[in-house]
Formats: sequence, C-alpha cells, structure tokens
Amino acid sequence: MAIRKSNKLTQKAMIKQIMMRCSSLRKKHGYENDEGLPLDVPKGHFVVYVGHNRSRYIVPISILSRPEFVSLLHQAEEEFGFDHDMGLTIPCDEQVFQSFLR
Repeated sequence: MAIRKSNKLTQKAMIKQIMMRCSSLRKKHGYENDEGLPLDVPKGHFVVYVGHNRSRYIVPISILSRPEFVSLLHQAEEEFGFDHDMGLTIPCDEQVFQSFLR
C-alpha cells in the first residue's frame, strides 16, 4: 500500500496557520490588551465570522477538534483562503452554525 501525498495542508498545519492569522489580525486592528488578546474574547477562545452578514462569533478552541468544524475550515480555505484582512470567515448559514455550536 503506497502512501499518497496531498497538496493540501494537514489538519494540524491548517489550525496553526489559522491561529497565527488570527493573532496577526488582532495586532493589526489594535484591539488587544497587554497580553495581546482582544478585550472581549476570553482565553481559550477565538473569533470567526459567519454567514452573508459576517456575524461575529466567539468560539472555544476545543471546537477545532470536531470533524464538522474542520470540514468548515476546509470550505473556508477553498472559498476565501486564509490570506485576507477580514478575519476567519466561515462559509456557512448562521442558523446552521448556531445549531452546530449547540
């Protein structure tokens, strides 16, 4: 059995890239405290923007281990890429995302 190489990022590399990108956006927009964290985002959480209106959601980092969220991240990468100034945008209907968080 041969091992097939993939051009796509591994899940771990993709998550690391997302977290680095979120960190650089915080610094760029200047809404951080002395620890480099946004004032309204608790430790262990990060921000995503969802839906057509780009509604802002604060989600726990533990969500990164859920296969459904990883699938959404792959969709986000394909649709938007991770190299833009709009933050991590999830291409998903808001109602679907809200039900996913429950």
